[in-house]
Amino acid sequence: MKPRSILPILATTALLLAASGAHAVPAPHVKATNLDQLQQPLPLPYDEKADANRQVAAAKARAKAEKKKLLIDLGGNWCADCRVFAGVLELPEVKAFVRKHYVLVTVDVGRMDKNLQIPGHYGVDKVKGVPAVLIVDPNTDKLLNDGRLFALADARHMTPQALADWLAQWI
Repeated sequence: MKPRSILPILATTALLLAASGAHAVPAPHVKATNLDQLQQPLPLPYDEKADANRQVAAAKARAKAEKKKLLIDLGGNWCADCRVFAGVLELPEVKAFVRKHYVLVTVDVGRMDKNLQIPGHYGVDKVKGVPAVLIVDPNTDKLLNDGRLFALADARHMTPQALADWLAQWI
């Protein structure tokens, strides 16, 4: 039996990544190996009184100007998974990675009953869990991670490295 070349597979994968707008870069190596190593208390990242429309518009403009992706973190301060995700984002190596590749904006969605026009703008009619993370190309205003918005809604059962790896795949 003749061995098959993997070149066609690699070429197809590269084309699919290019077409999707995703250009994965290596994730940062995260020193914290488990969530118990996150700084306590965990952050309360969502401003319940913020004007979400204005915040997202400003973040989108900044992302476009800086040639970065827009990362919209939808959640609530009541949510343990949201606070874990925020804690991982505060780790120095993850914070530097996010700062280099994304403009981050947090949006309080209450108990999934507030500021729903933000995900609605990207075709998300129901927030099924939080944190819901939208990765947006600010030049086209297109959602890059459609179908994977709720992957971090179980963040407290993931490692810090797994969360960093998830973020890296959209660059």
